[in-house]
Amino acid sequence: MAKGLFPRAWVKKSFYFQARISFVRVKYLFLTWLAVLVGSWVLYVQYSAYTELCRGHECKNAICDKYRKGIIDGSACSSLCDKDTLYLSRCLSTLANNQVYTGSWGDHDGIIRCKLGEVVHLELGEEPEPRRETPVFDKPTRGTSVEKFREMVFNHLKSKLGEQTNLASLVSQILTVADGNKDGRVSLPEARSAWALLQMDEVLLGLLLQDRGHTPRLLGFCGDLYMTERVHYGPLYGLSLPWPLVSWVPSSMQRSMDQWFTPSWPRKAKISMGLLELVEDLFHGTYGSFLICDLAAAHFGYTDRHELRLTDARAVVSEDEFKRTMRALKCETDADCVYRVDCKTLCDLSEKRCKEEPVQPNLAKACGTLKDYLLRGAPSGMREELERQLYSCMALKGSNAGQMNMEHSLILNNLKALLWRQISHTKDS
Repeated sequence: MAKGLFPRAWVKKSFYFQARISFVRVKYLFLTWLAVLVGSWVLYVQYSAYTELCRGHECKNAICDKYRKGIIDGSACSSLCDKDTLYLSRCLSTLANNQVYTGSWGDHDGIIRCKLGEVVHLELGEEPEPRRETPVFDKPTRGTSVEKFREMVFNHLKSKLGEQTNLASLVSQILTVADGNKDGRVSLPEARSAWALLQMDEVLLGLLLQDRGHTPRLLGFCGDLYMTERVHYGPLYGLSLPWPLVSWVPSSMQRSMDQWFTPSWPRKAKISMGLLELVEDLFHGTYGSFLICDLAAAHFGYTDRHELRLTDARAVVSEDEFKRTMRALKCETDADCVYRVDCKTLCDLSEKRCKEEPVQPNLAKACGTLKDYLLRGAPSGMREELERQLYSCMALKGSNAGQMNMEHSLILNNLKALLWRQISHTKDS
């Protein structure tokens, strides 16, 4: 009896074991299939995003076509279109109509930017339509003299910067840049390229600030494609988390993580002095006053020598243009009077119009950006004084212009002197 039961139990267990193995196989087969499906979808989405965002070949083809037709010319045209010595490398674009690439040109590493026309979004399976271009190379027209072009540039700068006594010297500087082949004259194709570049505020502001070493130097251009020096270290601080993690990591933890991967404190002090000097030069600059309207760390970087560079000049706006824009804004509350994230004014409730004076000056916003950056790892002997000065700086208001100018200069000089005393004896100075 026992002998008969043993095989039956063994068969039962064997059947159960085989069924379990089959179930596990089916389970893993399903999970493998699901992983392949999800992976394929992610790759497709990434590839679609890349092909939509990264259209550098279209930029190059459009620019070189106009160059070969004699419509445009510039210092980089021959290298880009004839000699193929100017290369577009890694795509950094975040907007389809604003192409950004790393690039090389001879011994220079740089960042290449190029505008595309309106991008048409396609549904799956649709054929791409021709790109809708905007006629950016229609000025100056044939027959325009150099003096007339000089007048065009002068009036454009006046509209952007307001009445400035030294605009004529800036016009001469721009005409020198426009002379791409350095033959002593600006041809019509070169003038068209220069005019297209001047329509982009970031290029104009970059030219205004590069003499003081605050922005990457313009290396060359062709049409509205241009190349600037590459700033190898950026952003100023912080980590770029992958998008799936951004929503899961608390903002307080992100702020702490931002300060983990930064240079040694003396080097941070030198970089910070660069930001303070930028603020000083913008406060009453050669061509008027300017505001930094977005002090995000992503808009700044630094060189091998730990010299600060403003890598995105779109963060800066002339005070004249800012006031003009705010005067035209109607409002119900202060929340309606926002130009960009760091440029705000108050609402005049009696007139339902925004006031033109910014709530905070550049220096207060810069000190807010530098607070955590400088206090982390600061020498114990000066930390308390540094913290006190930073908080005094952050408390600056923009109401009384005369008083603000005095406080601004005093706080700025004291802060720079404190940092300089700490690092002047080190090799990082």
